Parts: sequence; C-alpha cells; structure tokens
Amino acid sequence: MSSSTDALLACRQAIKSKIPITYAKDSEPSSTLAAATHLVISPTLSLPKSTPTRLRRPGETSIDPSSNPQDFFPVEAVYLAWLLRDASGAEYMKQARENGLAVGFVSVTERKGVVDWLEGRTESLSGLVPLVSESTTPPGSPPQLRSSTTLPLVPSASKSFEISSSPLKRRYVADSADVEIVKKIKQNEIELRDRNTVLRGIKSNNFTAVRVAYADKLKKLKEISKGGAAAAAAAAPDPKLQARKARHQYPIIIISSSPTSLVTMHNVKRFLQDSVFEPSQEARARAAAEGNTRPEDMIPIYRKRTTIDPSGKETETQSRYFVVDSTEALAKFGSDAWDRVVCVMTTGQAWQFRPYKWTEPKTLFHHVKGIYVSWTNDPPNPKIKDWNVTELKIDPHRRHVDKSVVAHFWRTLDSWTTTNKPWLMHA
Repeated sequence: MSSSTDALLACRQAIKSKIPITYAKDSEPSSTLAAATHLVISPTLSLPKSTPTRLRRPGETSIDPSSNPQDFFPVEAVYLAWLLRDASGAEYMKQARENGLAVGFVSVTERKGVVDWLEGRTESLSGLVPLVSESTTPPGSPPQLRSSTTLPLVPSASKSFEISSSPLKRRYVADSADVEIVKKIKQNEIELRDRNTVLRGIKSNNFTAVRVAYADKLKKLKEISKGGAAAAAAAAPDPKLQARKARHQYPIIIISSSPTSLVTMHNVKRFLQDSVFEPSQEARARAAAEGNTRPEDMIPIYRKRTTIDPSGKETETQSRYFVVDSTEALAKFGSDAWDRVVCVMTTGQAWQFRPYKWTEPKTLFHHVKGIYVSWTNDPPNPKIKDWNVTELKIDPHRRHVDKSVVAHFWRTLDSWTTTNKPWLMHA
C-alpha cells in the first residue's frame, strides 16, 4: 500500500483539511456509518470501511496489514474514534457496539492519541506501522511494511556486499517526539510499594528537639509529684471553694410532689440508697404500719462509693445527699440553698417549677441536672422534647434491673456535678 492510497493518511489529510467524510452503501449514499459499506473520503477515493489500516491492535506483532488484516484496526474503527472524540467512555463504547465493533474498536485509553494524530497535533502514534518512506527503524530490526513501487525483491550485488562487509552498525537515534512521550509516561507512573517500604519516608526526620522539649516537661511533673502534700499545701486554694467546703454543703436533690410521681418522699430513700424500687403506695402503707404516718420533709441519702488509685488500692467513701419535694423545705438550708441543688426529678408537669428560682424549664435545666422519671412502657412525652433532661426508665415488674437504673442515675449526676459544681463532689 503506497502512501498515495494509504487509508490512514487519506483520513488524516481529510480531517486536517476539514473535508467532510461521507458514507455510502454499495454505490448509493448512506446516512449512518452502521448501515454504510464504504467511507467516501474524496470524490475520487472510496474505501470499504473494513479496510485494514497500519494501526496495529495492542498485543499484536504483525507488520503487514495485507497479510494479517485481523491484527490491525479497520478504517471504520479509526474514523469512529475521531467521530466520537468528545463522547464519554461509556457512550463511546455503546456507539461502537451499535456500529458492529463489539471487540474491534479503539480502546478508550488509546482514543485520545489516535485523535491527536489524525488532527495533526502529534506526529507519532503508538502501534502505527510506518511506511517505508517514513521508517526510522534502526538496522538489524525486522523489515517494515514494504511498498510495491520502491524496494526491489532481490538486492544488488554491490548493496549485498556493503551490508555484509560493514563491521559496525549505525547508532540508533531516538525520535524526539518518542522521548517526550516517554517522559510524560514516567511522570504519571505510580511506584509500587510493599509493607516495608510504605513505612519509610522519603527523607530521614530528626525528632531530637521534640524529645528534649518533653524531657523538661516530664522532669517538672516528676518534681511536682515528689513534692506531694507539701506542694499541695503550698498551692493557693480557691477562697470560694474552701468556704463552701468548710460549711459542709451537702448536695440537694428536688423531687416532684405530685401524687402520681413514681419517686416520692415515701420511697426515694430505698430507691436511691438501697437500689430497690418500691411503689409509693406500698411504701406509705409499710411506714404507716411502723407508726410513721408522715414522711420527713428533708430525707438524707447516704451513698457508698469505691475508688481505686493507680496502685490498685480500693478506698470506700460515703457521700451524703438531701432530698426535698418543696421549696419550703429547701428554704431551711439557707439563702444559698439553690447553689447546692444538683438535680431536679420531674414527671413532665410544668406546674412543678412555679415556686422554683427558675420557672422556665429550659432555664432551670441549664442550672441543675434534669431527670425525667417514667415507666419503661410509657410512650414518649412530647412536653420534654425541648427540655435538657435525661430519662430514667423504671421497670414496673423486674426488680433485678433497679440496681443498674440507680447506677446509671448516679453516673449521670456525678458527671454533671463534676463539670458544673465540682465543690459539691466531696462535700
């Protein structure tokens, strides 16, 4: 195939010159490439769309399209790659299949290189078998595609003598365009790493300065810990904190005085201190049988706590809380009684807060910890949706879960008190 009739060169010249390429079926014009049998590149050149080009398919090594046409892309596939140059990868493959090129189309990754070559933006194309006139193959390589009008079949005696008697081969000079392409490929290469190399950086880092800085801090901390009680005595205490501790200000819990409340003055001591829930009516009847017709207005709650120090030694301490259900009883603790209130238990009834220092639920539960007490099978209460309260669910039948419920209550209350009123934690 000479350069004057080469399918690739003809397509490239027409595309560069912006000459429209039309389709024909046999000798009649066709509107679609799928229905056509020929590509009409010029009035004098019409090629069957199955004509093999010099563009070799990936993985093939053939050098002659006429003897191994199955190893080369047909002119239809090359032209379709340019025609659908702006289509997405999925759309391009769909159109290729609809045009009968289920497996013979130019791949999505090679399409850009083919389009750039056809439009004249590049002069080299991977997989392109050059014509004899275009060949830059170094001596010793396999012969390239031959032209029927150039090289003789049998070399002359003088040419044969020159080839056989030459002691040195010509030095191969790489094409400058190929060199640039290889550089771009290397820039986009991703170096593979294994489990050993991935843990090593590209440069060594010295962390001596960080180690020295923290060594000084650790030294100071050790000196402080060795000082122990002496250092603690030397530290200036907070006057406000010390004054409050000196007066033995025990924390106060306020519960609802509603008769429908699950936790009342009749059963609160056994619930919070002994971790056993007893219905209020039963607790009232038991107290009446013992001669106690009315409960006290201030009930002390003694709570045992076990702490473990870093050495593993366990220490048991006892904390005292007071429970009231009215502001009258709260007033007996003094003018600063509200500073000692850490928790308010509610049944969701807003009238409970009318005599309080803060009557709005949102404001109240900003200053104290809110606990909403209900049965486990009660539906959600929409009234408390915007209140900052923690729900405490009591099971009406299973008494063995009371201990975990009370433990959850104390954990929640300790966390809030430590953050908001720490001076009451060890009162």
